[in-house]
Amino acid sequence: MTIEPKEVLVYRQRRERVQALMDDVLWIIPTSPEVPRNADSHYGYRWNSYFYYLTGCKEPEAVLVLMGGANPRSILVVRPKDPDREQWEGIRLGPQGAQSQLGFTESYPLEELDGLVHSLLPSVSRLVSFLGYSNNWDQRLLGWLEYVRKMVRQGLVPLEGLLEARYFLDEMRLIKDPHELVVMQKSASIAGMAHHRAMRNTKPGRWEYQIQAEIEHEFRSQGALAPAYNTIVASGANACVLHYVENEAQLVSGDLVLVDAGCEYRSYASDITRTFPVSGRFSGPQRDLYEVVLAAQLSAIEQVQIGMPFVAYHQIALRVLVQGLLDLKICQGSVDSILEAESYKPFYMHKTGHWLGLDVHDAGSYVQAGQSRLLEDGMVLTVEPGLYIPPLFTVPAEFWHLGIRIEDDVRVTHAGPVVLTQEVVKTVEAIEQWMSSDEK
Repeated sequence: MTIEPKEVLVYRQRRERVQALMDDVLWIIPTSPEVPRNADSHYGYRWNSYFYYLTGCKEPEAVLVLMGGANPRSILVVRPKDPDREQWEGIRLGPQGAQSQLGFTESYPLEELDGLVHSLLPSVSRLVSFLGYSNNWDQRLLGWLEYVRKMVRQGLVPLEGLLEARYFLDEMRLIKDPHELVVMQKSASIAGMAHHRAMRNTKPGRWEYQIQAEIEHEFRSQGALAPAYNTIVASGANACVLHYVENEAQLVSGDLVLVDAGCEYRSYASDITRTFPVSGRFSGPQRDLYEVVLAAQLSAIEQVQIGMPFVAYHQIALRVLVQGLLDLKICQGSVDSILEAESYKPFYMHKTGHWLGLDVHDAGSYVQAGQSRLLEDGMVLTVEPGLYIPPLFTVPAEFWHLGIRIEDDVRVTHAGPVVLTQEVVKTVEAIEQWMSSDEK
């Protein structure tokens, strides 16, 4: 688990920012538990994103303990070395490894966590951790609070409060630092290559799961750990199901296929959606509807500017989509009347994007003081309008069962929006050319 010295510095600086928030506070941040799949087999392990953000540690059961003030302490509690278990499960860091590989000056074995916390509680007035994280963790927190209560008679001052760590850490994670932005660009590039591979390998008669296999093969071949979320390969009417993940249908000539797939590279997610024709050529109605979604996405991306409300790019995308629905006679009325009555919702029922980072739906609030928060330099978000047309008698039949979504990852900068996934083709002409080309 060795990380580069410059990365060690990045994680240390983040911990120091946390320590500087409050002096008389004890931070206790656990990683994720392992989750049994069946018998003695576990699901593939994924560390807690908040914990990783502050440590760079990917090992199960570890806990970060921080104190600020005049004598700050940064401690990583990890599983002890155990040659027998390591023979079966892989090498453990151990306390010494936590110091030599991750740059901690203090580290203790997991069985000493309770004693460590008990020794630190007299020096603080508040405890900061995850609340409602899991039953096991909640019980552990309650145990420490009970210890304080029992020790009051011996002079221990009761804690003033128990605070939610995510409230503070979300704001840190929302603004990406230079290290994160480099990794996220790489994650986006790998996902882009996978989407191009999917287009190149799509043809009538193949199966959705085969396209999924092409995508995930590219992820792993390029060094990504895994998909950042369940890969969606939705052909035909399946594309009208927003989170369709069965991926079991055969591809049919004349249908569209919607692919929503991103990878996790060095713990950071990418999130891309492209919609393209199984046969390599859009039909007239498919092209018409696709151009509406693309126009909405391009207009929305222009709104990703410093100082703009987060909701602004959704609002402009929605207005362009509604105008397109009117032009194609899928909706009736005026743009304003449709927006007011929300009669577009049978065709567009989700927001136009979300934060992106260590999690695919990343940390951070969307509202501040009751208002849509303003975009800032270093934020990264998705822009993903779509249209999904059910077989309604009021809708021209040539649009029935068409589902189209176009999604890119966009960074907010002083120079305007930077599309991390800009290399992935998305105009009708570029998609058709790419799918017909022999380029590798």
